[in-house]
Amino acid sequence: MCPVCGRWLGRRIPCAACSAAEMGFSRGIYGFYYERGLRDAVHAFKFRGRKDVGRRLARLAGEKVRPLRGTFDCIVPIPVSGRRLRERGFNQSYIISEEISSITGVIVDHRSLVKRGGTRDQFTLSRRERRSNVRGAFHVRDRSSVEGKRILLVDDLFTTGYTASEAARTLKAAGSADVTLFALARTP
Repeated sequence: MCPVCGRWLGRRIPCAACSAAEMGFSRGIYGFYYERGLRDAVHAFKFRGRKDVGRRLARLAGEKVRPLRGTFDCIVPIPVSGRRLRERGFNQSYIISEEISSITGVIVDHRSLVKRGGTRDQFTLSRRERRSNVRGAFHVRDRSSVEGKRILLVDDLFTTGYTASEAARTLKAAGSADVTLFALARTP
């Protein structure tokens, strides 16, 4: 598998897409493939407010993070816009982060990384539009909160990797030592 995006290659080297895109995170860990029944479960979590489903999935997938305990100093969920937070009533990445925290004992930092307004929903966009949509979408509130830290960045779904990559680049520009991505699910 590609050590960055998790795409199955039959060998452990970065795939052509990750080599060309230079993802902002050093490696990626993924709970499940986003297909069949899991896709329905993720939709229930994200779009129908089934936090219980999200917590259960995060607990199951989070076991893949347990062996990495000690390789990251804090857990940072991908933030959602204020509009999205009002619509859903929760940030799904934060719920996943809470479960990872309970498995690893590492704290969740939900205040440092902030999403700026003005981006559109990624799922409505083409691959090309997704990249430009998230460019400059994040900022770090207080550099001292992430400087020198090894961060586990948490997202719910990895499709193109542009959102996670932009968030990771923002954290690194603010002084983070390393950023590893954990996504609940990844598209095949």
